[in-house]
Amino acid sequence: MNDFDFLVGNWNVHNRRLLDFLDPDSGWEEFPGRTEGSVHFAGGAHFDEIAFPTKGVSGLTLRLHDHDSGEWSLNWASSRTGRLDPPVRGRFGPDGTGEFFGDDTYDGKDVKVRFRWSGISPSTARWEQSFSADGGDTWVLNWTMEMTKVAG
Repeated sequence: MNDFDFLVGNWNVHNRRLLDFLDPDSGWEEFPGRTEGSVHFAGGAHFDEIAFPTKGVSGLTLRLHDHDSGEWSLNWASSRTGRLDPPVRGRFGPDGTGEFFGDDTYDGKDVKVRFRWSGISPSTARWEQSFSADGGDTWVLNWTMEMTKVAG
């Protein structure tokens, strides 16, 4: 538990996202975000809401620690759809990197999803999303967030 305590507070977010999540040659777009995170259940739950002001959309993530498995489930929802996407599940390793995997669909295709948290410090963090359309044999990195904690 307490793995996501680092994300408490306000963060500026630099987003870099592929135009087509399965096509590495589709080109990248970059845009700002701002997120605010909070811890609940004595560290066993984490919630954050992120706004993308230039996109006119926001999202939220609910992270829950499963006491029996020791894994986290990360549950994402977008204001665009108003529903929770299928969760990804996983944990942080001894090196401080967290990897979380799940199944979803993208553009009508079944995909495996991987979230990776790394570069975690008191003032920085990095999140990555990758999709695999071949059962996890190959991955397309399609979204990164470079996060910087807001002072104060």
